[in-house]
Amino acid sequence: MSAKQPLPDTEQAPDPLWQRELREQFPIIGAHPELAYLDSAATSQKPRAVLDAVQTYLTTSNANAGRGTYPWANRTTRLVESTRERVKEFLRDPEPERSAVHFTGGTTDGLRTIARDWLAPYLSDGDEILVPFADHRANLDPWLETGRLLAERGIDVRVRALPYQEVSGDYDHRALGDLVGPRTRFVAATHVHHVYGGDMNVHRIRAAVGPRVPICLDAAQSVGHLPVHLDDPSLDVDFVVFSGHKAMALPGTGVVWARNTRGPTFRPGGWQGTPNTVGIVSLRAALDWLHEAGPDRIGRWATGLATRLTDRLRGLGPYEILGCPASLAAGSALPDSQRRHGIVTFRHRDIPSDDLGFILYSHGFMVRADSLCQAGAGEGDGAVRVSLHVYNTAEEVDRLLAVLVSLI
Repeated sequence: MSAKQPLPDTEQAPDPLWQRELREQFPIIGAHPELAYLDSAATSQKPRAVLDAVQTYLTTSNANAGRGTYPWANRTTRLVESTRERVKEFLRDPEPERSAVHFTGGTTDGLRTIARDWLAPYLSDGDEILVPFADHRANLDPWLETGRLLAERGIDVRVRALPYQEVSGDYDHRALGDLVGPRTRFVAATHVHHVYGGDMNVHRIRAAVGPRVPICLDAAQSVGHLPVHLDDPSLDVDFVVFSGHKAMALPGTGVVWARNTRGPTFRPGGWQGTPNTVGIVSLRAALDWLHEAGPDRIGRWATGLATRLTDRLRGLGPYEILGCPASLAAGSALPDSQRRHGIVTFRHRDIPSDDLGFILYSHGFMVRADSLCQAGAGEGDGAVRVSLHVYNTAEEVDRLLAVLVSLI
């Protein structure tokens, strides 16, 4: 496939000139033209605007927040509080005066905070919760821990598995309706699956569980990668949790957004120590950069690259692409929202995935090659995951395909 061919996409592809201008804003990408970074589902690279914001903060006004009364401290406090409002604006919060934003160390920390400080006090003996057993471990372990914690207190809460469609990896929304009962109190779900790259159709979960059950959404693979608009009725959820480092901010920064319309108001427990002010500065700059670049255009670009990869890879005999088969065909009738959102995971039938990862790096490709942190009911074997972002190019995908073809 020639790099001069247009990106395949079910919607009009973004302008390549627009993408090239954005790619040039990533210093680490420009410094290593011989390498192709294809692991953005693990962490994204940082644009110059984020790096500059961090450097400026650390050299002009670095101080603690909410502690001092001198100008640097006041400036940092205002920056932290304004970033909470910036998160709400970026997510298009329909009721910002009612919702809350809490900063955490990342998605895992955020989900644990909800489990410990909000869910555990909310549940009573005989209640049931529905959680994903084949998504990222971060979206399973906290809910299992809550069940064990409550059991130690003599409170019996049933933790039930969200049903999955065996072939596609999507939730089985029809079967889900049969599991919901009068004691269903909470559902944890994923927005975009970190292995299969598919939209997990949270609107169908809401339809199945009804209007009163709180839903917590792991948005680690969607915020910063595609539009996440909470004023859209299809995203009627109560918590959105994501990591800054996957949305072009620094590591160690995460967000819990709480709608605060179902169940008690979300308030993290315990004494809140010093926030990660540098991480919050980077998050504010990253959200501004993403807004300017356009999450919708970023999402279409990554989806187009993923389609380019799967359209060729699915015809190569030794390779098995994981996830929904219907999303692989270039002429698929699936809407763009159901295509693979920049994530393509596959195996070679004869080469172990960790070996394949080493082979690909020897050719300049940085991919993820292991069990991908998937929970126990997921894929049993390792796999290679290619995860794409706006700084990746069709030429990189074509070079990767050439190497994969050479291994047949």
